[in-house]
Amino acid sequence: MATDLTGGLSEDREYVFAEQPDDPEMRESVNIWLWDKGDQVGIPRIGIEAVADQWDTHEVQVNIASGDGRVFTRFGAGKIHDPMNSQGRPSILGAGPLSFEMIEPFRHWRMRFDGVVNGWTCDEQISGGRPQGEPLVPVQAEIDLYSAVPPWENGGLLAEAKRVLKEQDEGALMGNPRFEQLARAQGTLKIGDEEHSIDGGALRIRRRGVRRLATFWGHAWQSALFPSGRAFGYITYPPREDGLPTYNEGFVFEGDGELTPAWVVKAPWLKRLNHHGDDVSVVIETEHGTETIEAETVMSGFMVMGGVGPGTEGYPVLQQAITRFRWNGEVANGMTERSMPGNLIET
Repeated sequence: MATDLTGGLSEDREYVFAEQPDDPEMRESVNIWLWDKGDQVGIPRIGIEAVADQWDTHEVQVNIASGDGRVFTRFGAGKIHDPMNSQGRPSILGAGPLSFEMIEPFRHWRMRFDGVVNGWTCDEQISGGRPQGEPLVPVQAEIDLYSAVPPWENGGLLAEAKRVLKEQDEGALMGNPRFEQLARAQGTLKIGDEEHSIDGGALRIRRRGVRRLATFWGHAWQSALFPSGRAFGYITYPPREDGLPTYNEGFVFEGDGELTPAWVVKAPWLKRLNHHGDDVSVVIETEHGTETIEAETVMSGFMVMGGVGPGTEGYPVLQQAITRFRWNGEVANGMTERSMPGNLIET
């Protein structure tokens, strides 16, 4: 069965804004999670957020993690790049040292970074620390992403998920329209004097619209692409206090054809803060039955915004991790992102 890597979406969804939008709340973004086949280094999120009311600069966010517990980060505004490619099409979202270029819609993107970052440790992140001093560690990267799975548009696979995003505050939290797409990734990443050849995978997220952050009570999000071409992904939230059903949607991909709708039966909620070694296995279900995907974190980055333990219920704790998955005899690295209010985290 042939695979349509557009997933039926218009190629216009891949182009970026050619000029500043009229709506000051309008935003667009490109974010990727990147992993190698090994366990030395990964990028559990690098991205650009472009908001219309501050169009001269875009927000740059860089999170690089290593297997030995070091992290390399950069957060802040960067001067925007010219969005036009050599053919005069708006294909580049860039700011400061970072750029994403769409080479072919839904098939090929290229990420470049050339700048300096802060070097510190995951343990310092877990303790609620902040990077000290100016960014001094030089980082260079050029990574090509070759799509291998049709895009998953949130709310596009399950009717109940679509309803929740339209009618409840989960939709404002997610920001829509939004889709994500798994890819093979190849290139180089240089951190200081260390140079890494990347041969692995990536998850690319493309969002355009108005996003309003509301009360956040946690989430779990995972995705991976296996050597055979099989893949999965999902996003879900913990149960709501008001008893309403929450967002719970995902997919299974068998290596060709279309995405099979899926939902989570048992999610790996964030309960403790460890750099690596956490069991983050997930149980998902499709119309064909239940699947258990075993998983363990390999390297992580954290944002601990207000501490953990009693009295921190208003402050989310975020983990972004490269994860090793095992599914029906296959092994592959992929991504995990989880969050939970600080008062629900073990101290």
